[in-house]
Amino acid sequence: MVDPEVIVRSAPRSVRMDPGDNLIVAVDAIERGVAAGGVVAADRIPRGHKMAVAPIETGAPIIKFGQIIGFATAAIAPGTWLHEHNVGLRDFERNSRPAGDAAGPPPAAIEPPVTFEGFRRPDGRVGTRNYVGILSSVNCSATAARFMAEEIVRSGVLADFPNIDGVVPLVHGTGCAMDTEGEGFEVLKRTQWGYAANPNMAAVIMVGLGCEAFQIDRWKQAYGIVESERFRSLTIQQTGGTRKTVEAGVAAIRDMLPLANRVQRERVPASHLMLALQCGGSDGYSGITANPALGIAADLLVAQGGTAILSETPEIYGAEHLLVQRAASAEIGERLIGLIRWWEDYAARHRGVMNNNPSPGNKAGGLTTILEKSLGAIAKGGSSPLAGVYRYAEPITQKGLVFMDTPGFDPVAATGQIAGGANVLAFTTGRGSAFGSKPTPSIKLATNTPMYTRMIEDMDVNCGDILDGVSIQQKGRDIFEQILEVASGRRTKSEMLGYGDHEFVPWQIGATM
Repeated sequence: MVDPEVIVRSAPRSVRMDPGDNLIVAVDAIERGVAAGGVVAADRIPRGHKMAVAPIETGAPIIKFGQIIGFATAAIAPGTWLHEHNVGLRDFERNSRPAGDAAGPPPAAIEPPVTFEGFRRPDGRVGTRNYVGILSSVNCSATAARFMAEEIVRSGVLADFPNIDGVVPLVHGTGCAMDTEGEGFEVLKRTQWGYAANPNMAAVIMVGLGCEAFQIDRWKQAYGIVESERFRSLTIQQTGGTRKTVEAGVAAIRDMLPLANRVQRERVPASHLMLALQCGGSDGYSGITANPALGIAADLLVAQGGTAILSETPEIYGAEHLLVQRAASAEIGERLIGLIRWWEDYAARHRGVMNNNPSPGNKAGGLTTILEKSLGAIAKGGSSPLAGVYRYAEPITQKGLVFMDTPGFDPVAATGQIAGGANVLAFTTGRGSAFGSKPTPSIKLATNTPMYTRMIEDMDVNCGDILDGVSIQQKGRDIFEQILEVASGRRTKSEMLGYGDHEFVPWQIGATM
């Protein structure tokens, strides 16, 4: 029989992100009375949560990543669990770089050139997938759009066109009862155009009701769209009802399939990749493992002349000064600050506060304030200079790291990035977000090994092994290689599960009239 007194127990692992931090993050749960980080725990510290390692006076800052993530709402002794019960927010001066003092030009690419196999489009852009899309102009035509896609799948005709990844209905819940001169209308107009023009689309059909606020003819005129072998449109009222519209739509899609199937993958430079950076269901490990590793991959892509899109404006709040300091010009920095001010006003108008952003799942995973969440979230953007700032769903033309204004809600944010031109997407998660997108493939990155193991059918990459000694640099290179493989056609877990038909969620701004 083993004597319990002689069992050697390993100390729970913890990590201190910066020498100036007054806390550690528990890699393993730390039980009360157990030492970690040179301090004996006065409370039980769950995995991913924070423990004070120095005395913190009431009102004093809580420091993680070398940055302020909140302030003590009571006196805190070493070994104390740090969370909502003793950490709060208040206004404070962030160290934003003064206007006019901007970052220098992006560094020259030093990585050996790499390539992937993609679909070259007539406009010179390159797709990573080859879809036929069915867009609805209004919620009233959503069912007809879905009926069209279902009939194409049921017919089995796609088996004759192996180069086509599928026919996807992209429907939404708006398009009418809105101000046709307002911001919400412009956002929907950009989003619809962005999906129609995304390089992962081989052909598109737009279906409407006919009397909605979002008129197809007005939209076509705005972008100079004409009916062609790659684009068709029809309305239920003019065509003669639902059944006739579905029949006409199916016939139009059948006509499009041979041309869409004709394109072949060819080897092209990685500079044609536009990578959407997303995170959802974040936890206390997000800013330690998956997000910084994805940041390395983003830097590698930028070094190849590609584009990486950082988004989710509410989730850079409190950390925006770190991006402003990297802005390639003072104007770019000011545009980013302007977005933060808009969001502060937007939240106030709806009687909310920016610290409402961390979800219950985020908090259960160890995140306490929006400042902490934001500092981890911006790590996805790596260290490249900020080359541009874009409105939601605005076409992205700048190479390098850019920022797009989006909400933090993952499907809405990803929809904007794809509308902007993203042809591949990387999504980090600590809690296990169920997400995938079409026409752009989504690579799921787990922040911790237990969740990766539990949700193995949903996760593509385990970044939890960083906590076991794998370097962030190596993991970043592994992610970059995975991006190239997926861009060349390897299917992701979310694609194999069939995600993407219902994750098209345009941002709704303004009143429903």
